[in-house]
Amino acid sequence: MTLNNGRPYLAIPGPSVMPDAVLQAMHRAAPNIYEGELIEMMPDLMRDLCRVARTEAHAVIYISNGHGAWEAALANVLAPGDRVLVPATGRFGHGWSEIAARLGAEVEMLDFGKQSPVDPERLEQALRADKSHKTKAVLVTHVDTSTSILNDIAAIRAAMDAAGHPALLMADCIASLACDRFEMDDWGVDVMVAGSQKGLMVPPGLGFVFFNDKAAQVQAGLDRVSSYWDWAPRANPDYFYQFFGGTAPTHHLYGLRAALDMIHAEGLEAVWARHDRLAQAIWAACETWGQGGPLALNVADRTHRSRAVTSLRIGAPHGTELRQWVQDKAGVTLGIGLGMADPDDPAWHGFFRIGHMGHVNAHMVLGMLGVVQAGLTALDIPHGTGALEAATEVIAGA
Repeated sequence: MTLNNGRPYLAIPGPSVMPDAVLQAMHRAAPNIYEGELIEMMPDLMRDLCRVARTEAHAVIYISNGHGAWEAALANVLAPGDRVLVPATGRFGHGWSEIAARLGAEVEMLDFGKQSPVDPERLEQALRADKSHKTKAVLVTHVDTSTSILNDIAAIRAAMDAAGHPALLMADCIASLACDRFEMDDWGVDVMVAGSQKGLMVPPGLGFVFFNDKAAQVQAGLDRVSSYWDWAPRANPDYFYQFFGGTAPTHHLYGLRAALDMIHAEGLEAVWARHDRLAQAIWAACETWGQGGPLALNVADRTHRSRAVTSLRIGAPHGTELRQWVQDKAGVTLGIGLGMADPDDPAWHGFFRIGHMGHVNAHMVLGMLGVVQAGLTALDIPHGTGALEAATEVIAGA
């Protein structure tokens, strides 16, 4: 028998759950793209987008996913042969570096593995060794979606300043924006990239790049920038179509407007606090389960855990079996253990992830945890008792 009738719950780290308000805003006839409300709403939309990034800098929108935002950011600040330094803490740090390499950049990796955050001291040493300042940018993931490691961007900026290095600090906030605290201006980030489908609660399809005047000056010094990726006309358009390099992503914009309204009505500080409390409830349950079985959080230190996604180790074949059971029997979809092992390696089946980003609340999280506990029980996977009580205590203390 299956109990998965009704609305399914997507507990993966993006695409995230889309609010009814976003879906309703998008459920409309195609608008006029030459005049009227769509054109008129853009100034406030861009302003409110920057408020989420905590920046007074420039923002541009691309019709793309996060990979497109990666490439857009790099295309505006790098020339072939430029060097980038990439302190990686998971698959997505390596992914951004691969795009840089395809654009002709020389990539220097600092790999911190899959369970540890960036060490600012080691980063500082690497930059001090670059006495000719050949490195043009440091590419860091604020939250690596594969490992759920949260990196200290302010500490990384401090390390760069201590080294006296002029490289741009570029941050990937695709998983973290509007979930984990991020302060673009206060933390000294020069370029930040994000996507629509996670904390911003909009379907996949929009990539965002935020950049300050320092980054704009770097772009102005390049001999050539791809016409489509060029952020200059998008940041200061003379005509509406220049925001997007062509036809606007009309319905995504209506959805984004609704999502931003929701975020700012709640208040960004409150959004961060909600994500923090719900993440702690998930951690409490997982830590309790782990006391009597193989389940373990990938990141041991809570200060280095994302509030948007939790990566877990449970040993093969339990990860895949658990994911299949909760989806088939109860309508809950958990994330695969992306990047934790090669898909051809049997160990790949020993990982999974829980996404808790964007449009999530207490009953969603408690319901998901209850289903996971049912799956652990049904599959005879050893686990500690009292997990739901531990999560409930965290929720009750809100």
